[in-house]
Amino acid sequence: MPALEILARDADSRARAGILTTTHGAVRTPAFVPLATKATVKGLLPDEVSDLGYDMVLGNTFHLFLDPGHERIAGFGGLHEFMGWKRPIITDSGGFQVFSMGHGAVADEIKGKSPQGSERLGKVISITEDGVRFRSYLDGSEKFLAPETSMEIQTKLNSDIALVFDECTPFHVERSYTERSTERTHRWLERCMAWHGEHGAPGQLVYGISQGGVYEDLRKQSTEVIAASGTPGIAIGGSLGAEKAQMYEVVDWATSVLGGEHEHKPRHLLGIGEIDDLVRGVELGIDTFDCAMPTRLGRHGVALVPDPAKRWRVDLTAGRFRDDHAPIMEGCPCPACALGLSRGYLRYLVHSRELTGMRLLTIHNLAFVQRVMQDLRDAILAGTLPATARALRSGAAPGAVVPAAPVTA
Repeated sequence: MPALEILARDADSRARAGILTTTHGAVRTPAFVPLATKATVKGLLPDEVSDLGYDMVLGNTFHLFLDPGHERIAGFGGLHEFMGWKRPIITDSGGFQVFSMGHGAVADEIKGKSPQGSERLGKVISITEDGVRFRSYLDGSEKFLAPETSMEIQTKLNSDIALVFDECTPFHVERSYTERSTERTHRWLERCMAWHGEHGAPGQLVYGISQGGVYEDLRKQSTEVIAASGTPGIAIGGSLGAEKAQMYEVVDWATSVLGGEHEHKPRHLLGIGEIDDLVRGVELGIDTFDCAMPTRLGRHGVALVPDPAKRWRVDLTAGRFRDDHAPIMEGCPCPACALGLSRGYLRYLVHSRELTGMRLLTIHNLAFVQRVMQDLRDAILAGTLPATARALRSGAAPGAVVPAAPVTA
């Protein structure tokens, strides 16, 4: 039985709404997945995340491998018990983080972040067919990750969805390198599947990762290979281009070959979460997304608001908000807005590096993104996605976009 039950499809795009079934419960799709990188959504309790409407979080295999270690987490009964999150968890393979140390620009392209502080200790020593040898960013010690190692770690973590180990190449490498890298990713996929078939956690879903960079033939071929491999789901990873138009084109190439017998395989877009990207991604047939954007912005004093001209952002660290009595956003149900806390007060908290300010903005941003995803899901179910997508792109407040027909699921 497919992991994804499709409840409705949009007539004008590839968008679909459904239910993704996992060992620890159901995920309503399309869905955004907050990052619980180091076994926590930074600053929040598990119940606070679920109360916002989120069904699943993402744990980071690379970071949890280095500290506290998968064996220690297994001793607590797995990642769910360790962090107190009882709902579904997806874990990445560690490939993105490892190859970011080697290529550098991958992180800049996809995450918009450069290595800082102790992360600069990390360094790839060698990339071979066996796997990747690298130095830990924590203490410089030598570590090794291979397809089998990655799957073993994720099995010990007992995540609901595990991603296969892949080589994540950046935009700036030549086509010939991208082609060789993609072929290696496919060989590593076979090793991951073989290991998981013999040793994997019962009920754990495995997603293959489409690579191929920004080359149409490589991207389509890679997606077809992943789809035909027998993996229950498919993630789209690697470099997606230098600008949004190119990213949408790359995602379109990938999802264009996932119809027919592969239609019910869930599709995850790795590392993407800007508001306009979520809307377009849903139209292109993506079921789940993950990104650090809403939580990272909140910790740095930036709130999400319905303002497309400013990338849906307002920077509350700016001095002009010192005497601003308005809430972040009228009508927002998050605690900061519901209590009527002023932008001036929040600016003071953030400027003073008070943890309360970072928490409130993190919650606000996650609440904003969740309402965007709920609007998109409701619209697909009601058959009104084009109007809803147009309204969100134009700056309509999420949660205020009402479907024209009743939602029945």
